[in-house]
Amino acid sequence: MIGYETALQMTLQYISPLDREVLSLVDVTDRVVAEDLNGKVDSPSVDASLKDGYAIRAEDITDATPESPVRLNLRGVITAGMNSESVVEPGSAIRILTGARMPKGANAVVSEEFTINCGTYIAVTRYAELGRNILASGSDISIGERVISVGTKLVPGKVGILAAAGYDKIPVFKRPYVSIIATGDEVVAAGKPLPEGKLFASNLMTLNAWCRRYGIKTELDIVSDNADVIVEKLSFVIEAHDAILTSGGAWTGDRDFVVRVLERLGWQQIFHRIKIGPGKAVGFGLIQGKPIFILPGGPPSNFMAFLQIALPGLMKLAGHKDPGLPRMIVKLSETVIGRQIDWTQFIFGRFEEKENQTFFYPLKMLSRLQSMAKADGIINIPEGVDQILSGTFIPAQLLV
Repeated sequence: MIGYETALQMTLQYISPLDREVLSLVDVTDRVVAEDLNGKVDSPSVDASLKDGYAIRAEDITDATPESPVRLNLRGVITAGMNSESVVEPGSAIRILTGARMPKGANAVVSEEFTINCGTYIAVTRYAELGRNILASGSDISIGERVISVGTKLVPGKVGILAAAGYDKIPVFKRPYVSIIATGDEVVAAGKPLPEGKLFASNLMTLNAWCRRYGIKTELDIVSDNADVIVEKLSFVIEAHDAILTSGGAWTGDRDFVVRVLERLGWQQIFHRIKIGPGKAVGFGLIQGKPIFILPGGPPSNFMAFLQIALPGLMKLAGHKDPGLPRMIVKLSETVIGRQIDWTQFIFGRFEEKENQTFFYPLKMLSRLQSMAKADGIINIPEGVDQILSGTFIPAQLLV
């Protein structure tokens, strides 16, 4: 068996992002950019005022104080979007509103709270130095400046900056369409009657929820433990989908048919079984050039195999430049001990904020499903490490 890091690297090596499509800016939230995007315009396009106040010459008010205000003649008003030819002459000021273009001759804006409007003139009670309260042209974005890099997920703030940079259409990677297939005679779809001895397909719902969280389109199926049925299902779905997840039947037991079926279908096996706990039965390969992930049936193993191998692979397919769960540094609340020193051991836990730090508390619940549902994050004990001591700062993957 290969180690975790090797398996993850191999997964990402064998997957390439899908083709790109061009969408309107209003439709790209949470999509992944398919090329580097540079500024098309300067933003702002002109030197503009950051505040409501008065455009002035800084040298005219050097000595301004509340006790000895400086008087400046008032020469009109400029509002945002107004194309004014006004000029600030020595000893004068122009009323200016936030976002308005700076008039010629002015080199600072004094906030209105430091002035007294006397009708035809203002009394300035505080100095405003050169450049005060002015947003220079191109200070947010300049022409040719890199705004967004390929592989970036377009969260709302990034959509806004693309609008400011002059974009209305954005090239993004297509979203993967994934078939998720649960195998097992004992598995029943959610909402159906539950015969004695059966169980609901919670794994299927968990995998679907995580795929949807990352904008991945899904189709769900449950098939019986029958090799011919599995062959028929896989042969059908591979034509219409970009990737496949199978849940259950991943081991080598009498009723574990998935790998044997894939061998019949001529898949390219990259690996099957890796040194992680839980989740060692995970497998990955290509069928007709498309990725297929084999996930074990036990809930913790199924979930962990998905998070550590399948999800990064699907994110790479969707074009993400840094596939995988987000991470943060946490402080370990207690010593954790690995089961096998040559394996990577993953541990569910919850976060707690105290002493201005985030602590990680390993979950020790007997219920597998409750441990998964109540976990805020995951840490791991890497290969070659037998324990990590209480108080150690380590990276944690975020589930919340």
